[in-house]
Amino acid sequence: MKRAYKSYAKALPGLKKIGISSVLLRKIIGSLEVGCGVVLTLVPGRPKDVANFLLLLVMLAVLFFHQLVGDPLKRYAHALVFGILLTCRLLIARQSDDRPEREDSREEQHINDQEKNKVKQS
Repeated sequence: MKRAYKSYAKALPGLKKIGISSVLLRKIIGSLEVGCGVVLTLVPGRPKDVANFLLLLVMLAVLFFHQLVGDPLKRYAHALVFGILLTCRLLIARQSDDRPEREDSREEQHINDQEKNKVKQS
């Protein structure tokens, strides 16, 4: 990553203008990855989804950098696969959150149907 920073700095001159060196860039990305990984592993609930989303954003940034520089697929295939896995995990987590709402609405519909049947019988 230290060697690749030269090509990133040429493609995005704003990095040097802001004062982001190769060491700082590696520390920022590494800290985000480790922090989000710990949250994904140990913390249940909503923070896990937030960490997943942050990691997904980091992977998208990595893919953007590699495409911007013109790296071959071999250099960023790991980020692509990991991004796909994070996307799948996020979609599965979102589906399980939506499921209780659907079950509640089904129960309410079933109760309403029963009440209508009672009215029709009398």
